[in-house]
Amino acid sequence: MSTPNTSRPAAASGTFALGGDLPVHRLGYGAMQLTGPGAWGEPKDRDEAVRVLRRAVELGVTLIDTADAYGPFVNEVLIKEALHPYADDLVIATKAGFSRPGPDEWEPIGRPEYLRQQAELSLRHLGVERIDLLQLHRIDEQVPLADQLGALVQLQQEGKIRHIGLSEVSVEQLAQARAIAEIVSVQNKYNLADRASEDVLEYAERENIAFIPWYPMATGELARPGGPLDAAAKEQGASPSQLALAWLLRRSPVVLPIPGTSRVAHLEQNTAAAGITLTDAQFEALQAAV
Repeated sequence: MSTPNTSRPAAASGTFALGGDLPVHRLGYGAMQLTGPGAWGEPKDRDEAVRVLRRAVELGVTLIDTADAYGPFVNEVLIKEALHPYADDLVIATKAGFSRPGPDEWEPIGRPEYLRQQAELSLRHLGVERIDLLQLHRIDEQVPLADQLGALVQLQQEGKIRHIGLSEVSVEQLAQARAIAEIVSVQNKYNLADRASEDVLEYAERENIAFIPWYPMATGELARPGGPLDAAAKEQGASPSQLALAWLLRRSPVVLPIPGTSRVAHLEQNTAAAGITLTDAQFEALQAAV
């Protein structure tokens, strides 16, 4: 295992080109934690939230993931405050498709007029003329998928979004979506301890679609004192969360982890994981521990 020290450590994670034409460093940043409890309202420490976003860019992060539903809109407005005008290589990926009745409450809404409204609001809140990656936050089972994606395709044709992605879908849903629109990314829950979306990742890898795992550092029992991840981390001089991220980066070249945090120190620790190179034996040992 090696841990090179660079001024932009996220660059060590390698590069993936979203849609074949939008390169990002594979280790990104998920901004959801920069809101209040239950992804609702303002962050507890707004100044620290701004510092986190600016430090992420300094560390070489070129993919920041957000959503209209985080706050709602608090997250996007905060990103604009901290980072606008954006660096040329910075990609802000947002999502639409959830309404927020209150803290920890999420209701899918996939009506085309709602998705268009939310995309227009995201353009305004982020301060951009085109959203680099707009992801359908959830498929609304009450609305035909063709209508939901059709709204995003129309926005794409109007030049208001560049690429389209999905979130929390099955292989079947992903294949259906690709018959309607070009899908460049899929964001599913996936980590070392929870690999229920393995088949979606394998499909994405075959088709060169970015796989963005959310909740990437959940390690559960693996990281318990004396557990396999804890033991490996101590042996290698890393933290369990760093090894979990290193495992994801090693798992597939299409994997783009987006660990989130509301503290600069934790951000720096997470980003350092990009420089950790697991040997085949270390990777397989961690994988077999589940």
